[in-house]
Amino acid sequence: MNKREFLKALSSMTAVAALGACSSSVSIAEQGKVSALKKRRLYIDGLSFIPKEHLDVKASELNAYIADISDIEAITMADSSTNYKRTYKACMASIKRHLKSMQENPDVYFLASKGSDIALANELDKCAVFLQIQGADCVEEDLNQLDEFYDLGLRALQLTHHYNNVYAGGALSKGNIGLSSRGQALIERLEQKRMLIDLSHSSVASAEQTLALAKGPVVQTHGAARAIVNNARCTPDHVIKAIADSGGVFGVFMMSWWLTDSNVPRAEDYIKHLAHIKNIAGAQAVAIANDYPLRGHEKALASGNNNDLAIEGYKSWWQSNGDKGILGFDKDVNHIVIPELNHIKRMRSIEHLLERAKFTSDEIDLVMGENWQRVLVDILG
Repeated sequence: MNKREFLKALSSMTAVAALGACSSSVSIAEQGKVSALKKRRLYIDGLSFIPKEHLDVKASELNAYIADISDIEAITMADSSTNYKRTYKACMASIKRHLKSMQENPDVYFLASKGSDIALANELDKCAVFLQIQGADCVEEDLNQLDEFYDLGLRALQLTHHYNNVYAGGALSKGNIGLSSRGQALIERLEQKRMLIDLSHSSVASAEQTLALAKGPVVQTHGAARAIVNNARCTPDHVIKAIADSGGVFGVFMMSWWLTDSNVPRAEDYIKHLAHIKNIAGAQAVAIANDYPLRGHEKALASGNNNDLAIEGYKSWWQSNGDKGILGFDKDVNHIVIPELNHIKRMRSIEHLLERAKFTSDEIDLVMGENWQRVLVDILG
């Protein structure tokens, strides 16, 4: 039995135990709130945000999701380009602001600290939300700052966002830099605290070294397959397989310019990535992500999902990466969303697309939410 098989068997037992434990802790009155959520598939999104309109959470039909609660400061890089750094100050203010917002809407949100909270939130007809920050720049001084974020509810941390930092190499920086000694210490602390290690936006070398160092599951909350779109932000097959072998999952996001080289993005392009990951790494490795607000890319929605209008403002950033020789940015792009999936009911649409693509019922269960639930229970408890 290899590591992936062992973790799969162990997580099945853990999930069953968690379900039993939460049921016994919920009152008869609360158990009476069990809704249609129990009668349909589990829906879990690997990355979105806390919305301004909190009813969006109910409308999305999500049982749980990982929410990026970070905030940014504009930082001028050595080459005069602009990076948006998630500083300690900005992210500390942001996590407190989002916690206040969630606390003011207790009928909507369940602040999740463990994977088993998904089942408990489901019993209460709430959405379990796991807090995440896209980039370890927020840990500026020492790892005690990570402890501060953890104590406030943070449960997932990306190593970097696009570009190199003091911990790891970014996917859009040249040189394929790996983990630094500080990055290795960060990986160890994240595992000690039972937090999700998120490889999204990491360089290939950083991903490889993290997977070699980590003792438990490692995830990529949002990304796409480089075998389909040859771009630095997309992930090579060997890294996807290693994530699966660790017991982790790979979430496929909604950013269409990394899903297809076609000028006309279609829902089938999204399914191709899910199918590819299933084929190379197994159905237990595939998951859904978003990387846009719950209701979808707002500028695209405002334009009636007109990609020509939605992409305005992004092309200069894309071109700047092309000018630096970053893989895949030499091609012009004219879209950023798949119109058929840029709406708040996308999970239901994806479920139907998977059925049409001949995924089995059990495979669809895994992809729509059970894989995320398994890994969150494995890592967080």
